[in-house]
Amino acid sequence: MTPSLIWFRNDLRVHDNTALSAAASEGPVVAVFLRSTAQWREHGHGASKLDFWHRGVLALRDALHGLGIPLLHRDIDDFASAPDVLLAVARETGARRLHFNREYPLNEARRDISVTSAFDNAGLTAVGHHDGVAFAPGELLTGKGDFYGIFTPFAKAWHRQLTPERLALRDTPGIQGRPPTDSDPAPEPPRLDRSPAAPGDWPAGEDAAADRLERFLRFRGRHYAGRRDFPAESGTSALSPYLALGMISHRQCMQAVLAENDGGLAEGDAGLTTWVGELIWREFYQHVAVGFPDVCRHRAFQTHTEALPWRDDQAGLQAWQEGRTGYPLVDAAMRQLCATGWMHNRLRMVTAMFLAKHLLIDWRKGEAFFMEHLVDGEFAANNGGWQWAASTGTDAVPYFRIFNPTTQSRRFDPDGRFIANWVPELADLPAKDRHDPSPEQRAARDYPAPVVEHRTARARALEAFKGLTR
Repeated sequence: MTPSLIWFRNDLRVHDNTALSAAASEGPVVAVFLRSTAQWREHGHGASKLDFWHRGVLALRDALHGLGIPLLHRDIDDFASAPDVLLAVARETGARRLHFNREYPLNEARRDISVTSAFDNAGLTAVGHHDGVAFAPGELLTGKGDFYGIFTPFAKAWHRQLTPERLALRDTPGIQGRPPTDSDPAPEPPRLDRSPAAPGDWPAGEDAAADRLERFLRFRGRHYAGRRDFPAESGTSALSPYLALGMISHRQCMQAVLAENDGGLAEGDAGLTTWVGELIWREFYQHVAVGFPDVCRHRAFQTHTEALPWRDDQAGLQAWQEGRTGYPLVDAAMRQLCATGWMHNRLRMVTAMFLAKHLLIDWRKGEAFFMEHLVDGEFAANNGGWQWAASTGTDAVPYFRIFNPTTQSRRFDPDGRFIANWVPELADLPAKDRHDPSPEQRAARDYPAPVVEHRTARARALEAFKGLTR
């Protein structure tokens, strides 16, 4: 019987996988993974993400083996090579149909169109499935027929139009008989330009993801709304890396909430419904990438903000990157990022706003640094978050809202525990002094003075934004 191909990308799971389920419904399946390390690096992915991706593929290979599905592995230089390589795999295996789950950023979408066209021209079929979102981009539109550019009405439309079928889990394939071909040997790790950050913190694969989801809902989910902003606490799910590479699906997360919250997503426990809102934010940014493709071209969503007079401040940028700005909460967050490949969400907002508004450095430089270091780096969410913080994007925070890092520190790390952990030179200070050490305390501990004074920075940012014309 002629096999079908399933092309895995950032959907590294066998359970609740739309493309895999569709391929298996047709008969025997052969899986293929294309590793585009050079292209991914061009897109900004760094060592932590590439290492996690590699380990995720190995976990996927084991899971597929248990189902009798072989996994073929091909290294390609760039996305442009994908059509020819996939056609060659189809000819090798005798497959006449290819299934894949769609990706929405511009380059990935163009790659998928090229693959579909190449298969069509060869008399074969390539089928793209909407798997990573409940609504395909273009299904949720404003009353004027436009893509949403503000989150709240998008979320209301999402809940209003949601049906049980959209969150129904896809069938897991049964165990195949004799495989149509043998699996390729396990791929060697990719060549990395640096050591990945704390790989032990991020065990790869869908079993690890499912365990993390179960523990979050059992111990922290109902406290999420009240604890998620406090970085010294384990108040978040830490599932973002697994969602980014599809080791768990949004449907699995939503179904788990439905089971825990008496069938509710919009109503019920405040912690659980708040977390659902964060999952919808991820989907919103996927829609934005399609509806407003200029954000995929390094452009601001709010085009008038392209005229902002960003500062060329290499020393300030380096101080921010190294966690030496003199603002303890900012520095603790940046050190956490570089050491672990992850940053608490409240601190992503604080550090992004500090770079874009306190230092008035182009948000794109921060976006790139985050992507280079995050194990959960994915374009749409990272771009959306940075543009929100810089007041250049969708649903952006008003330009005159500028977080005071010291106030944020006192509010969300009141006893300075997070600071003490990541800025150990300040750990011996009384808790109240860790948020803003005196000049004498800084000098004694080789901790720098603030790179800019808050009021001065705020005034400078307000002047820059007020000078814009729409």
